Amino acid sequence: MAFDRDAYEVLQVHPKAHQLIIQAAYRVLARLYHPDRDSSAASNRKMAELNDAYDKVRTLDRREVYDRSRHLQHAVAPAMVTPYAEPKAPHATNVTDGSGELDFGRYAGWTVSQIAAVDREYLRWLRRHTSGIRFRAQIDRLLREPTSASQARRRR
Repeated sequence: MAFDRDAYEVLQVHPKAHQLIIQAAYRVLARLYHPDRDSSAASNRKMAELNDAYDKVRTLDRREVYDRSRHLQHAVAPAMVTPYAEPKAPHATNVTDGSGELDFGRYAGWTVSQIAAVDREYLRWLRRHTSGIRFRAQIDRLLREPTSASQARRRR
């Protein structure tokens, strides 16, 4: 059975996502749509589509082949639709603490330091999630630092 949808769209990941992110996304979606949990005909179709998409990108070799064929078919990659409004990154002219830049999720393009200034709960979630493994040391350091609001309370 051939499906026309883009494998990354089916897996709900960015085309540049790390291989571990793709694997984690597949596992989560497979749990949601597995026929043992949902006996509807739609779940069978969704699971088949999910398996087909994951089969195309499950290893680095297969992913390279798929990406090449994808670029040949689509001169311009289709826009990804997200269920939330894109947050705007705060203007940081000089980021000198060496924190990495996220290449996925609602804060794609933001540094860990920028996220810490606006959404510490997201950092706590990211620290526990497999996609945040490479940022864990930076997140731990930033979460140990007190926030500016708590510093203002201490001064009073």
